[in-house]
Amino acid sequence: MTHEVVQHVEALGPRLAAAAEETERLGKLSDESVALVREAGVMRLLQPKDFGGFAAHPRDFAEAVMAVSRHCGATGWVCGVGGVHPWEMALCDRRVQEEVWGKDPDTWIASPYMPSGIAVPTEGGYVLNGHWQFSSGTDHCDWIFLGAMVGDAKGAPLMPPRSLHVILPRKDYTIVEDSWNVVGLSGTGSKDIIVENAFIPDYRSIDAAEVAEGEIAAERAGRTDTVYRLPFWSVFPLGITAAVIGITEGLLQHHLDFQRERTMANGTKVKEDVSTLYAISEAATEIAASRTQLLDGISRLHDRAEAGKPITFEDRAVVRRNQTRCAWRAVMAGDQIFARSGGNALRKDNPLQRFWRDSHAGLHHAIHIPGGIYHTTALIAMGIEPAPHQRILI
Repeated sequence: MTHEVVQHVEALGPRLAAAAEETERLGKLSDESVALVREAGVMRLLQPKDFGGFAAHPRDFAEAVMAVSRHCGATGWVCGVGGVHPWEMALCDRRVQEEVWGKDPDTWIASPYMPSGIAVPTEGGYVLNGHWQFSSGTDHCDWIFLGAMVGDAKGAPLMPPRSLHVILPRKDYTIVEDSWNVVGLSGTGSKDIIVENAFIPDYRSIDAAEVAEGEIAAERAGRTDTVYRLPFWSVFPLGITAAVIGITEGLLQHHLDFQRERTMANGTKVKEDVSTLYAISEAATEIAASRTQLLDGISRLHDRAEAGKPITFEDRAVVRRNQTRCAWRAVMAGDQIFARSGGNALRKDNPLQRFWRDSHAGLHHAIHIPGGIYHTTALIAMGIEPAPHQRILI
């Protein structure tokens, strides 16, 4: 059964599409886009029920992100990234959950998780300094997760390294305006963040390794819903890849609408050109396969957790491998149809070119870089134990 939030997104789809051009022009989500996402409830899908969320199956979350992305790639991307943050917040100390959602369960949380800062231990917490890039949707968020390395008094990372996710209110960090000038996903407003000597109470931090394992953090937080027992590196990539696949679905739909009555330069109607129709069907199949495999992977992990079975590193690696391939397969399929859309598809008033640019921009995220994950998964398949550095982001 389709989740009510997905149904709501579909109903609001034409309005999301109508707001997409303004979102791109602004370089951040338009007020209309934000209002529609709030109305649909997308950001609350993985939020715990005791704070106004759905604690939904991650499959429903992915389908909602795809549905948004089909109409506006930038808005779908922000939903895919930002929609995971309530999931992690559910694993944090109850005190910070109350601070974030106590007065408004629709409060949004930004990131990024790259450990681009140093957290120096002090009495009662840490002092944080750093500069982060790629904070998607940050203009619309009142709190932020930031990745940081625990450091010494001189600001150098401790060895062996220890990574934290720390949580800051809007007043404790600076958004760098004009730091997001890009050719794709420009409407995401993924700006830089700067923190200078901010105090982070202990309860506003969580060990990144615990979150990565899933079960440990859920037990510590007292969360029993299955979704919170999943590993971080299975849930976080899900929203990002779902956005990319949804964008390619939007590209396909706009291509079909554009080609329906189009006549090519040689006078042949596209609907009578066998080679173009072949390419359309082939691309549609590849995009559909990407959707199916992505949803199947996260569903398999959820089923294991639901049954009380451990999720092994091999399980995680295979799902990450497939998730990465899903994104590349869908974008490559989009290339085949965009290249057959004619010169008018390049015009800035044609949504086709925006979907094409946004899909390619989505492949630049670290979770879509295939080399490391493919290497590691192949080693596992041969019965070879991966080295510690080969386990990163899995």
